[in-house]
Amino acid sequence: MDLKNFCIGFGITGSYCTVEKVFSVIQNLVDLKAHVIPVFSNSLENANTRFGCSEEWKDRIETITGEKTLNSIVEVEPLGPQNALDVMVIAPCTGNTMAKLARGITDNAVLMCAKLAFRNQKPVIVAISTNDGLGINAISLGYLLNYKNLYLVPFGQDDPFRKPNSLIANMEDLIPTLISALNNKQMQPLLKS
Repeated sequence: MDLKNFCIGFGITGSYCTVEKVFSVIQNLVDLKAHVIPVFSNSLENANTRFGCSEEWKDRIETITGEKTLNSIVEVEPLGPQNALDVMVIAPCTGNTMAKLARGITDNAVLMCAKLAFRNQKPVIVAISTNDGLGINAISLGYLLNYKNLYLVPFGQDDPFRKPNSLIANMEDLIPTLISALNNKQMQPLLKS
């Protein structure tokens, strides 16, 4: 499938150790001539961690996409009435974001973009990265598996012996998942070892 001129909202949340992995995916989308609109969660907008800081990540993504990073509900809200997004990606998607998404909570720019995509019956792609996906957030994952127009990037346990509840999406599968979602299909197999 040709992604030329597709408008992709790309929400990045506070799984700081996974943020680095999304830059190559975003670069690949831009290389495929997709129009990528970067969106930061509140957590990422104010981050200064051992994995990097918000300003570095923001500068890098704005250089790749040529777009200003959106980080408030007010900034992203017009995208809904404009029906601007063809698809919304949340990568990485923390357990916190997953729980809010599963319960319809819209308290940051990334979740508002997901809400707008659902409202316009557009696909929402979720790339899980959470230490509690098989623990307290397993119920949230269960909800998301049943959402119409929500597609998960194939995932597995990243360290089953030291972090038995942890789940992480295979970021190399993000673009194939997006293409499958645009054809109304969940990429399979969903579970990776």
